[in-house]
Amino acid sequence: MLKKLFGLGDSRKKPAEEVIFSPADGAVMDLASVPDPVFSQKMMGDGIAVEPANGDIVSPVEGEVIQLFHTKHAVGIRTLSGAELLIHVGLDTVNMNGEGFEAHVKEGDKVKTGDLLLTCNLDLIKEKASSTVIPMVIMNGDAAEPLQFAGANEAKKGQTELFTIKMK
Repeated sequence: MLKKLFGLGDSRKKPAEEVIFSPADGAVMDLASVPDPVFSQKMMGDGIAVEPANGDIVSPVEGEVIQLFHTKHAVGIRTLSGAELLIHVGLDTVNMNGEGFEAHVKEGDKVKTGDLLLTCNLDLIKEKASSTVIPMVIMNGDAAEPLQFAGANEAKKGQTELFTIKMK
């Protein structure tokens, strides 16, 4: 209470909005086109997807790694504005139990846009999983305004803007 009254406390202001960049090189897809109803019907949240051209997955935003799945197929990042972003590499890749995936971060790590998060073997994913597509969704979308999509068709990891998010 006193902190609010006297303006004490955290002097860092959260950004009003953030640009979310592509986590991979490849073709940008509407989330509705992802061949998994959990993502295509936005059960986990709104977002976008990328069909990767290679196995390097980078941070699409500045923030903190809040979850690294033990199977290394997915990473959760809390952005500076508080958005919780899930980057899920491939579909049914959890069944690979980490085979073909290498993590370059751990929970609690601070990341900047373009920092390498994971490397994965796309050929192995094509062989053992149903898809290589990378859905990227906002897990706490109820705390955000509707996403503003940039309209990109092709993406360069860490460089191509995919959407802008503004937290409420």
